[in-house]
Amino acid sequence: MKKKDIEFRRVTYLRGPNIWTYRPVLEAWVDIGELEDYPSNTLPGFYERLTAWLPGLIEHHCGVGYRGGFLERLRDGTWAGHILEHVAIELQNLAGLQTAFGKARQTCERGVYKVVVRARNEQVGRAALEAGRQLLMAAINDQVFDVPSTVEHLRNLVDDHHLGPSTACIVEAAAERRIPSIRLTDGNLVQLGYGNRQRRIWTAETDRTSAIAEGISSEKDLTKQLLSACGVPVPEGQVVESPAAAWEAAEDIGVPVVVKPSDANHGRGVSLELMTQADVESAYGVADAEGSEVIVERYIRGDEHRLLVVGGKLAAAARGESLWITGDGTSTVVQLIDSQLNSDPRRGEAEEFPLETIVLEREPAMRLLLERQGMQADSVPAVDQKLLVQRNGNVAIDCTKDVHPEVAYMATLAARIVGLDIAGVDLVTEDVSRPLAETRGAIVEVNAGPGLLMHLKPAQGEAQPVGEAIVRHLFPEEEDAGRIPIAGISGRRNTTLIARLLAWLLQLSGRHVGLACQDGLFLDSRQIEHSPHAHWQGGQRLLMNRTIDTAVMEHSSAGILGEGLAYDRCLLGIVTDVSGEDELAEFFVQEIDQVYNVLRTQVDVVLPNGFAVLNAGDARVAEMASLCDGETLFYASDAAAPAIAAHRDNGGRAVLLRDGNVLLAQGGEDTALAKLSHFPLARDADDITVEALLAAIAGAWALGVSPDLIRAGVETYTPATTAAR
Repeated sequence: MKKKDIEFRRVTYLRGPNIWTYRPVLEAWVDIGELEDYPSNTLPGFYERLTAWLPGLIEHHCGVGYRGGFLERLRDGTWAGHILEHVAIELQNLAGLQTAFGKARQTCERGVYKVVVRARNEQVGRAALEAGRQLLMAAINDQVFDVPSTVEHLRNLVDDHHLGPSTACIVEAAAERRIPSIRLTDGNLVQLGYGNRQRRIWTAETDRTSAIAEGISSEKDLTKQLLSACGVPVPEGQVVESPAAAWEAAEDIGVPVVVKPSDANHGRGVSLELMTQADVESAYGVADAEGSEVIVERYIRGDEHRLLVVGGKLAAAARGESLWITGDGTSTVVQLIDSQLNSDPRRGEAEEFPLETIVLEREPAMRLLLERQGMQADSVPAVDQKLLVQRNGNVAIDCTKDVHPEVAYMATLAARIVGLDIAGVDLVTEDVSRPLAETRGAIVEVNAGPGLLMHLKPAQGEAQPVGEAIVRHLFPEEEDAGRIPIAGISGRRNTTLIARLLAWLLQLSGRHVGLACQDGLFLDSRQIEHSPHAHWQGGQRLLMNRTIDTAVMEHSSAGILGEGLAYDRCLLGIVTDVSGEDELAEFFVQEIDQVYNVLRTQVDVVLPNGFAVLNAGDARVAEMASLCDGETLFYASDAAAPAIAAHRDNGGRAVLLRDGNVLLAQGGEDTALAKLSHFPLARDADDITVEALLAAIAGAWALGVSPDLIRAGVETYTPATTAAR
């Protein structure tokens, strides 16, 4: 009997750290309906159909912890929500976005599950989740399902929406260094780091890439003039404006020559080793069709090479190869290209392939080369007749280890002359392991924003860690993670006041502070927006601001559940209380233990060199001390709170209230900060406001603000103090 379809109640993209993991995930509320009564082992043929469609499921360990663990759960019997989790993960893997994290948890409502899957890209993750639902229902109901076309659709979404491979490799290398990133557009503009410590990349361009240098590199003739003036070997050449002028230049230079557009890309419009007037004039038309100036230059014998220079150092090198086809007496040139060249698995239209598919119709330079050999696209070469199809543009063979030091020096010198921090230096030589002077080789182009795929996925040889080289260039100090101090405040009790006061104290210490809270968005106490900004987007806006060196953000439990935190890690996490389960029913949160799991997120993301500031007067908050990777500071309006004594016995710090005095305590020593009555905020204040005052003081103390400055700041602070600035 056909089973009723599973239903998505809600699908939320949690963009930052959340109750499930540090990383972005999709959280789907899934109603499996009648399937709650039908675990997998009760569905005839289901196991066989699912594993035939997705054989990669054998690699899923699941909670069992070993290869084949999930399949074991399938055989023994598990529910549709759990199965959907693994199917969505596997579909993303097949689409090229590798992931392994997922969770499925039953809610308080029968048959309704929270299904969570890691999603590197929201659009792809949502599509994989929906495709997973359809695939799962087809397997349950013994219906047809087209897995290959589904995977192809997901791969197309990856191409359309995910970072390109060059940018992705840099972001992944940054992540290895614990450097956070923010994607600034739907394209490949990415921020590495936060606030005034950030750097920006756009594929293989950085915020250190000079616009003047880019302009020079786009003018190939100007580039050659500058390189030649500085002693870099370049081929003699001229810019020409007509076919006749092209042949005149060829006669001046001496054949053979090269005719190419000044802005050549992937070898398009480039014709090599031209000997006759007819060939040169025909090649002029091919180059001119590319839309830029046409250059005629001396032909350099050898193979084309691409040397990647990053920060004045050689990072990688790749060599090109000529392409040939061999006739069989029956197939046309186009058919031979498809069968002998395009069948290469390294070739494809998508950006992930190191070599492009050859389409003769869009390659006039190739057609001209074939015509010089007496062939057209529909010609049928004789048996064993060899035809040269392409001499350049196939740079995908790694040769990094072969580059002679003098060749590497010339490449880095060329990049410096042009002024590029990252450059793709094209040179031609018969042997890259020998100096250019010996081989009569030369540098022919210096390119800004070079592609990295040939070095990441070479057709032959070892992949090179070019992403690491670029990250090292941007963040040369190994310990530099591009971070600024971030303070997060979570809970229900006066978190806005804590955030405002803490930001004020940090600003008084000389920092440029950004604040996102329920009162609005603030930069150095200047309110720039009045609407509430205690959410993910408000926090991200702070972190993108290049003027701030410290950020303070307020978070609600609902915000953590609905969006996640705006940052990956923080230096300071403050938790005021564990309460408010009655306000979170829409998230299936009904018990205080569930609230605890939400708010512990704030402590989980504290850096090892950071601090958790916890309310010792709330026993559940005090429990979170064991979760902190860094140091814990307690605060309490009751100096006799149970958690305080043991904490101080271990040398811990606390901010306490005793006999009307605010004390900074460390181990067995107490230092009086001031009388509570000296602080305007504390006069006629309730206990919750006093606790908020202590929390802000503890946060400022943890972040290195001196006691004298804390005292002065709290004595002079009122809500109007910052609003007026």
